[in-house]
Amino acid sequence: MNAKDAFHQTVHNAPGGCVALAARMDMSAVILRNKANPNNNVNVVTIDDIERVMSLTEDYSVLYALAEAHGFVLTKIEDQPSSDMGVLENVTDIWQRLGDVATEVHKTLEDGRVEEHEVKAVRRSVFKAFRPMLQLIERLSGMAEKPVSK
Repeated sequence: MNAKDAFHQTVHNAPGGCVALAARMDMSAVILRNKANPNNNVNVVTIDDIERVMSLTEDYSVLYALAEAHGFVLTKIEDQPSSDMGVLENVTDIWQRLGDVATEVHKTLEDGRVEEHEVKAVRRSVFKAFRPMLQLIERLSGMAEKPVSK
């Protein structure tokens, strides 16, 4: 998904939809709807708009779309619950996402031809698999015993 489509989806999936989000932004719903329309060239979305929408919705799809489009892996580093169960949740999430990668690779090779849209699908699934791996590192780091100072 590209950044414009991600912004559109974020605005319209916000609790209460575009109208409620626009009210929270002190903006006309028509203006916000136009800014979220990827085909509109009149009311253009700004970085400030994107930042405000992400802050209000806690939906970072635009950020993830931009990172992916430019070859970066992005994950929000936050305090991960430091527990065995938390680690297990991360591991099972990783297994699921690696299964998604395998499925995409299988679909890509199935007909004996590799097409660009198939490579993009594999890339997306690989990027999604990286996130829980990075979170796992943070979670384990939180569980690590701290050296006792003498």
